[in-house]
Amino acid sequence: MSPRALMLRVCAIGALLAGTTGAFAVAGGWLSPAALTPARIVDRFEQVNGPHPGFRRNHAKGVCVVGEFAGNGAGIALSKAGVFAAGRVTPVEGRFALAGGQPYAADAATTVRSLALRFRLPDREEWRTGMNALPVFPVRTPEAFYEQLLAGKPDPATGKPDPERMKAFFAAHPESAKAATLIKARTITAGFADSTFRSLNAFRFVAADGHATPVRWALVPERPGVQETAAQAARTDKNYLFDDLIAQLQREPLRWHLVVTISRADDATTDPTLPWPADRENVDVGTLTLTGATPEEAGNCRDVNFDPLVLPDGIAPSDDPLLSARSAAYARSFTRRAGEATSPSAVAATADPGNAP
Repeated sequence: MSPRALMLRVCAIGALLAGTTGAFAVAGGWLSPAALTPARIVDRFEQVNGPHPGFRRNHAKGVCVVGEFAGNGAGIALSKAGVFAAGRVTPVEGRFALAGGQPYAADAATTVRSLALRFRLPDREEWRTGMNALPVFPVRTPEAFYEQLLAGKPDPATGKPDPERMKAFFAAHPESAKAATLIKARTITAGFADSTFRSLNAFRFVAADGHATPVRWALVPERPGVQETAAQAARTDKNYLFDDLIAQLQREPLRWHLVVTISRADDATTDPTLPWPADRENVDVGTLTLTGATPEEAGNCRDVNFDPLVLPDGIAPSDDPLLSARSAAYARSFTRRAGEATSPSAVAATADPGNAP
């Protein structure tokens, strides 16, 4: 090879490397420091909640559960995903948790409850989903979520968010003010077992003929919803919500129905702060049965990233920008905690079944 040809090849390789590095730099925010990146979102969680190595940066306190999902065939008209086939039973592992980045915080009725699930389909296919016991999501965009984290940071003197900061946030995000009204008015049930968990974000169910239908879904408990009593609210057990759940599972399986809500043309798929009208068609596509709980430890749900964009063939993301932001932030949080020493979970999977409601 001539010196000129060698020089041209070296320059070409250098340009390729520079371009690749530049692409990663832009994606990581290195060349645009003002951009909102997954790292900055996770940093904000740590800023608000303090350092808790080895734990999730949000929904830090939780317990692992196992069970199965039985499709009833009603979902096949909407989605070709095999999980919905009549008679198909899919193994499931999951995690109940409380929102926030404090892994040892005391349980409180008003803290948002969550349920994340991992469906293990044939041929190594998976469906992962994270749901919250809320009627709507509190923000519309990743930027608003980032701002809300700081606005809602408790004041050390009062233990509550600064009213002026929250007022300024709601003034800048009126859609969040409306969502907060709906969230505050929700019925808070006695525990995890009688809570309804919603996807909040929209997705698309894709049928065998290629037709795509925007949907949201909810896990609706078979147990009737019972409001928390004054006696329950006065309990001093720091883990009473988790202890009740564990005791209930020791006594009998717990079941939820997966109910899919079908959108109409004018329903928002990009704004999870807006509820869809109550008259939308709902389809019960199967039953989730949970049979046991275990504390978080190596090899179980502790080590699962419940990325909402891990989807089987037949389920696709919508145009909601929060989905990609959630996916990216979850990945960054998972990477950080995977490289950290882990302390024991605050929740031990032992409880007295006789004390559970």
